[in-house]
Amino acid sequence: MIQVEHICKSYGNLQVLKDVSLGIQQGEVVSIVGASGAGKTTLLQIIGTLDRPDSGRVLIDGTDVTTLGERQLAAFRNQKIGFVFQFHNLLPEFTALENICMPALIGGRTMAEAEKEASELLQFLNLADRATHKPSELSGGEQQRVAVARALINRPAVVLADEPSGNLDSTNANELHELFFRLRDHYRQTFVIVTHNNDLARMSDRQITIKDGGIC
Repeated sequence: MIQVEHICKSYGNLQVLKDVSLGIQQGEVVSIVGASGAGKTTLLQIIGTLDRPDSGRVLIDGTDVTTLGERQLAAFRNQKIGFVFQFHNLLPEFTALENICMPALIGGRTMAEAEKEASELLQFLNLADRATHKPSELSGGEQQRVAVARALINRPAVVLADEPSGNLDSTNANELHELFFRLRDHYRQTFVIVTHNNDLARMSDRQITIKDGGIC
């Protein structure tokens, strides 16, 4: 479902990724681990089309995203890729429901369609009673679950998460980790997660270790 082929990436004289190749199947929960500065986030950003490799290619659902122009990439990203970051990046002036709806509205769905899908996700995530609350009225764990729902609203091919539990206490982190697997089982959702959390890495279907810009 995701195929990364011979990716290289440098910033100036610093080579961050060196001939990286890997494959990820639909429904897998894959963790990318390694020391800080090893190239984990750069790889995730290239898979997520937020950055371009110097060479090599990335195929997602059969599309070679390295050949797409910026406008095509933006549309592809909206429909096929969901993002969850360490800091949830929710818009403070909007409610939980409205934040979740944003990618669907950008993708061209009506407000009624977006709200129906968002409400179903809130129900699945046990947040239905928090739909009208703004981020400042939610706990850290609730905010991150809203961010997960936002990533899922367009039923993407893959959800990419960069240290998603890094800003949570151990209880909320464990709940978030378990949520990823519930979502995989319920929606056949694919997750690629950069993490320093050893518990999450061990729970994953597969660990990919990056060291000095290459896969160990």
